[in-house]
Amino acid sequence: MPPARVTGVIRGGVRLMRPRQWIKNVLVGAAPLAAGTILHGTTAVRTLLALVAFCLASSATYCVNDVMDREADAQHPTKRGRPVASGAVPPWAALALAAVLAVAAVAVTGPPAFRLVVLGYLVLTVSYSVWLKHRPVLELGLVSGGFLLRAVGGGLATGLPLSQWFLIVTAFGSLFMVAGKRLSELIAAQHASAVVRRSLTYYPLSYLRMVLGISAGVTITGYCLWAFEVGAGHRGGTWSAISVAPFVLAVMRYGLDSDLGRVEEPEQVVRRDGTLQVLGLAWLATFSLGVLL
Repeated sequence: MPPARVTGVIRGGVRLMRPRQWIKNVLVGAAPLAAGTILHGTTAVRTLLALVAFCLASSATYCVNDVMDREADAQHPTKRGRPVASGAVPPWAALALAAVLAVAAVAVTGPPAFRLVVLGYLVLTVSYSVWLKHRPVLELGLVSGGFLLRAVGGGLATGLPLSQWFLIVTAFGSLFMVAGKRLSELIAAQHASAVVRRSLTYYPLSYLRMVLGISAGVTITGYCLWAFEVGAGHRGGTWSAISVAPFVLAVMRYGLDSDLGRVEEPEQVVRRDGTLQVLGLAWLATFSLGVLL
């Protein structure tokens, strides 16, 4: 293989790992943050290792997903530039990279239960990419389940107990984000008079809006109960209660972005929506004060 081709494959491999989407993996810090121990030495190190493990694992699944979707991506106006779809990285090389990343993810130091969660995440997401992504409703649950496993993994990696309200907020908050993404994809596809993702053909707009509303309602209710539970155990509990306001407004803002077709890539809307950023920072500040004071 010519040196220029090797360099192109290496660059394509880095793009294939989608480092911009690693921001999703900060969910591993949710449990330590809620416990107010995220800045403690041992907990901080274990959280960082968990973050590394899930970054490796998620990149492995992106590689598999891009191989499976290469034909559809080649017809997409923006996804056709992805490394596998464009031919910059051969499918065999992408799968080899996925295998290396998956092994490295499971090998990251952590309790046995945490490694099982990482392995479960890999099995879940690869199953989604290979087979289940075209099963309507089920695929919504699988994608949101990947986010839930990140949050659970952070708790197991640091040895922290997980509140039932925390799990409810994480589970339905993930479903809310995924439903918003699907709603945006369907709106954008209808405007372009084409539906690229096969599973979208099964979803009427009214159905996705219903799922968005239900998941938002459960998420907000669960968060309110969780915030008061957290506040009861800390001197700065009032701040935990105050954090409900920016949290609810952030949910409402994301819902608006979803209905306007702006959330095809959630991590991008977070970076581009200044209002959502301000609300997110306000939530982080008030909630952190509630658990750290």
